[in-house]
Amino acid sequence: MDVILMILYGIIVLGFLVFIHEGGHYLAARAFGVRVTEFMLGLPGPNIGFTRGGTKFGVTAIPLGGYARICGMEPGGESPHLERVLACVYRRGVANMEDVASELGITDDEAYDALEQLTEWGSIAGPTKKDQFNTYRAPEVKPSAKELAKGVEPYELGQQRIVADPHGFFESERKQQYRSLPFWKRSTIILAGPLVNLLFAILMFVILFSIIGFDVQNTQTGEISHMTVNPLQAVQAGFNYIGAVVSAVIGLFNPATFGDTVSNSTSVMGIAVLAKDYADAGIVMFLQFVAMISVSLGIMNLIPIPPLDGGRFIIEVFQKITKKLVTMRALNYMSTVGMLLFVGLFLVMINQDIQRFIFGNWG
Repeated sequence: MDVILMILYGIIVLGFLVFIHEGGHYLAARAFGVRVTEFMLGLPGPNIGFTRGGTKFGVTAIPLGGYARICGMEPGGESPHLERVLACVYRRGVANMEDVASELGITDDEAYDALEQLTEWGSIAGPTKKDQFNTYRAPEVKPSAKELAKGVEPYELGQQRIVADPHGFFESERKQQYRSLPFWKRSTIILAGPLVNLLFAILMFVILFSIIGFDVQNTQTGEISHMTVNPLQAVQAGFNYIGAVVSAVIGLFNPATFGDTVSNSTSVMGIAVLAKDYADAGIVMFLQFVAMISVSLGIMNLIPIPPLDGGRFIIEVFQKITKKLVTMRALNYMSTVGMLLFVGLFLVMINQDIQRFIFGNWG
C-alpha cells in the first residue's frame, strides 16, 4: 500500500508541476498569436481530448507531466517551396509527396522537406500510420459559433479547397509560427515555463507563511507559538530559497562541489518517497514540499544545455548575435549530448535513492 501511495503522490507532484510549466509555454505562445496544436496532460502518445481554438486539449496514456506542441519551433531555415506546396496540398485536399514534387517541378526531397515543415506548422496534416505512402492532407477546420458568424467555413480533413490568395494565405500561416516572432517574444515563450514554476513557488511561500502560518518553539521554555509574517517577508524567504537552489545547481559545474551536490540530490524515486513522507506530515508540509520541487524544476530547466529551456534560450541568443541559424543536425547533436549527461546523472541518483530508501544506507 505504501508503494502505491508513493507512486500516486509522485505522479501528483511531478504531473502537476510539469503541467503548469508547460502551461506557461502555452499561455505565452497564445498571447503572441502562435499556434499550439496540442496541450496534453501526460507524456506524448495515445490520447483522448477535445479541440478548441485549434488546440487539442486532453490526457495521454501516461498522465505524468505534460507538453505543449508549439508550432514553428523546428530548427534550421525555411524551405523556399513552402508557399507553393501549401497551396498544392489545399488544392488537392489529399496529396502524396511524389505528386506534389511532380506538379511543382521540384525533387522528392524538396517536397518532403516542405511538407514536413508545414506539418510542424500545423498548416497541413501529416501521414497517419495507415498511410502506405507519404500522404498529406488539408487540415480539418471546426469553427466556433463566433467564427461561423464571421464567415469562417468548416472543412473536413482532406477536403479540397480553393485558396484565392496563396501568398496572403501563406503569410497568415507564417505569422502563427514561433519562428516568425522577434527575439524577445521567442525568449519569453521559452522562459515562461520555468518562470511559472518559480512564481507558483513564491505564491505557495506567501500562502504558507503569511496566511496559514507556521509553528515556532521557544528553545528556553519549550513553548510553541503560531506565527505569520507579512507577504513581503514571505516573498523574501521564497527568493532566498531560490538563491540556495541556484547555488546548488551551479555546484554541478564545479568539480570541487560536484560530488556533494549530486549526493544531496534525488531522483524521481526519491521525490515519490519524500512526497508521501511530507503528505503524511500534513497538508502544510506537503504544500511546502511541492513549492520546493517547483523551484528545483524551474531552476533545473534553466541549465544552458539542450533540450532544456535554458539550452533553447542560449541557442536563441547565439542566433541573435551571430545572425546564423542552428541546423537540425547541430541541435540533435547537442540534445543527444545533453540527454546522455542527464541519463548519467539520473542513473547515479537512482542508485543513491535505492541505497537510501531501500537499503537504508544514507551515509
